[in-house]
Amino acid sequence: MNFTLQQLLVYRTVLQTGSLTQTAYQLHLTQPAVSAQLKNFLDHFDEPLIQRTHRQIRVTEKGLDILRHTERILDEIQLLNSKINRISEGLSGKLRISSVSTGKYLAPYFLSGFVKKNKNVDLLLDVTNKTNVVESLANGQADFALVSVLPENLQIEYIELLENKLFLVGSGQEPWTHDNAEPSIFLDLPLIYREEGSGTRYVMERYLRKQKWPFRIQLELTSNEAVKQAVIAGLGYSVMPLIGIKNEIMNGQLRIIPIQGFPIVSTWRLVWMKTKKMGTLSKAYLEFLKENKSKIVENEFGWHQQF
Repeated sequence: MNFTLQQLLVYRTVLQTGSLTQTAYQLHLTQPAVSAQLKNFLDHFDEPLIQRTHRQIRVTEKGLDILRHTERILDEIQLLNSKINRISEGLSGKLRISSVSTGKYLAPYFLSGFVKKNKNVDLLLDVTNKTNVVESLANGQADFALVSVLPENLQIEYIELLENKLFLVGSGQEPWTHDNAEPSIFLDLPLIYREEGSGTRYVMERYLRKQKWPFRIQLELTSNEAVKQAVIAGLGYSVMPLIGIKNEIMNGQLRIIPIQGFPIVSTWRLVWMKTKKMGTLSKAYLEFLKENKSKIVENEFGWHQQF
């Protein structure tokens, strides 16, 4: 059985309108053309699909069954055409990125230009702690991960984005009289920590232990925002990424404590599994970063270089 999409469209429209004239008008065809298309389609069947009288067209039970199939076919064709149009207009699909919590201050600036350029790209940005980020990258739930500490025991590749500077900070309302203080000052400072699994905590503890500096944990909180508010309130001091405290430093709510050996510097990186086959969308995003990274850093993070 050979029939055309035009014949299917004519058949459905005739049954919808009940009129060859209205069908011709809606499909921008002549009435003889509609009659010919309809006849060619009906001739494929041994049983009648419609019954025509002088004033109306009635559909038979067999005709209703064929109409249901016809509608499904035409709906699928419409979906296919829509998808083809989206592809022809540019990239499409879902870009999945998992970011450590502090990365929320960074990620949008490295994503906005790409998403604006590719209107048919859907973005899933999952912001969580370092442990969950590494897990989602390893099990394939994320195409990329944004981290400041490279995951261990994974075969990965990466592109560097920006320095991650961590400073010791205290409340802007608390007096501070020690300029360029000795590291032994940590013994007298109540430190506020992130929870286990946090990248910031990992970098902070690794650095302090490497330097063999004494320290004690006064309070443990589960987000950078909670730590920030606790420090502003004067509950203690913390080592925090500069990227997340710009406004509070500028308005005097927080102050950077001048202490020997600081800032601690790591690097923000976008990482991906070396063993995972990269799709067209992921490749396009990497090309975008390589071409625009320097410009984004200059335009959005020029202030970062002042500290």
